[in-house]
Amino acid sequence: MDTTQLLYSVEDRVATITLNRPDRMNAWTPTLEAEFRAAVRAADGDDAVRVIVITGAGRGFCAGADMQRLSGSAAGAAVSQLPPDGSGNFDQRYSYLLACTKPMIAAINGAVAGVGLCITLYCDLRYMAEGAKLATSFSRRGLIAEHGSAWMLPRLIGPMNAADLLLSGRTVEAREAERMGLVRVLPADGFLPAVRAVATDLASNVSPRSMRVIKAQLRSAPFQSLADATVMANAEMAKCRDTEDFREGVASFVEKRPPQFTGR
Repeated sequence: MDTTQLLYSVEDRVATITLNRPDRMNAWTPTLEAEFRAAVRAADGDDAVRVIVITGAGRGFCAGADMQRLSGSAAGAAVSQLPPDGSGNFDQRYSYLLACTKPMIAAINGAVAGVGLCITLYCDLRYMAEGAKLATSFSRRGLIAEHGSAWMLPRLIGPMNAADLLLSGRTVEAREAERMGLVRVLPADGFLPAVRAVATDLASNVSPRSMRVIKAQLRSAPFQSLADATVMANAEMAKCRDTEDFREGVASFVEKRPPQFTGR
């Protein structure tokens, strides 16, 4: 993949997308956004990828929008590469991440704020390095809760914690964010390898088909009644019994060996 502001690699069925502007704490630009969207699309469409990890180069994950980014034709060209927002729940500027069929893990290696934090909210799992800090920042810049964060945060950490983070814009350390239920903290030393171990376990030992369907269930649940969710689960359970992954899951358990899932 030809990129200028991020790195993309695949190893052990895990795609790693690294925001790569370490001199600017990986601050968000139109170019980075276009490349990020393309990288997510590539990983989601690659049968060799089963899990996606998102992290940042250097000391930070993403410090938010780059306040000093260049304007003019280069920025305009990058913006034009992005499709316009649609009207659906999962085709807004960042909510498209929820529609990704593969588990997405945010490996928050350092400071994260603003739009960088918003991106992590749309990931399935969030791990944060011990001592790292986060902030929504919006209210301290004269802005509002952007990119669906006022919808996502209450569902992730409850209404009062969400109001705290969004109204105050204050800086929160990893351990406090963990107590809120927003992240899980891992030691800073060896942080990314530890996150990759989680991703590799999912990629190696969990049915890709199961993960795909469970993601669809989780994505749909906020818009469903309990009855709707149960009907969906019953229908999907019935489909499982005719799949290769179900047969392999049972066989590998009975035979006490690692599974060889195909995703079918």
